[in-house]
Amino acid sequence: MDLSTWALLVIALVALIGACLQRVSGMGLGLIGAPVLSLLVGPVAGVLIINVLAAVIAVFQTMSVRENVDWRKFWLIGPIMLAGAIPGAWVVHSTPTAPLQVIVGGVVLLGLAVTTFMPAHMRVDGKGYAMASGAAGGFMNTLAGIAGPAITVYAQASRWPQKSFAATLQPLFFVSGAVSLAAKELSAAEPLIPTAPWYLWAIGVVAMIAGLKAGTRIASRIDVRKARRLALIVASTGAAVTLVRGLIGMI
Repeated sequence: MDLSTWALLVIALVALIGACLQRVSGMGLGLIGAPVLSLLVGPVAGVLIINVLAAVIAVFQTMSVRENVDWRKFWLIGPIMLAGAIPGAWVVHSTPTAPLQVIVGGVVLLGLAVTTFMPAHMRVDGKGYAMASGAAGGFMNTLAGIAGPAITVYAQASRWPQKSFAATLQPLFFVSGAVSLAAKELSAAEPLIPTAPWYLWAIGVVAMIAGLKAGTRIASRIDVRKARRLALIVASTGAAVTLVRGLIGMI
């Protein structure tokens, strides 16, 4: 994986902003990073980088919000993510670059649209719905680097309290990142992670730590809704560009 200086700077910026938004609103790294990095280094490498960074940041986040995690719901949703990650890995390895860009961009836009426009009066709950959100989250995370929208749909429909939901997302992001990464590595013809330079991960982790510290400072000063709205706007723009680029490549 050959990365230019500009590419590394973009990755650092994405990790910084995504980590900051994730600290403030509970999600952000995957929403921003997946479409941007898919556009920058390709859908396979871009989502792979996000899977790794998302798993790392989730560990730091879980440590800071562990007292608010709903572990009962975590154990309902987390293990089922594997069921979605396996078919997601198959799609990644069996689809050419341009169609995969279309799929990644489309899945991100669909997930964001469902999360944003789901009727406020809609209410569902129960173990089956929770487990279904886990399977959908595992598939979307493996394919497009985002597990949040699928679980957010369930959270909104079940009226899951925001504080507990945002905290529980963090260990779920770790599971989804680790499961997606393992599924793609085991199903790949050759190892994927060793092709990335070591300094890529160092830059990403340092940028994320800086973003988390910045997010901690501004979390009490900024409206969570505004931070989430900004993440959705950036993610939607990146996903749309990725989708259009894939469509052009298919022509």
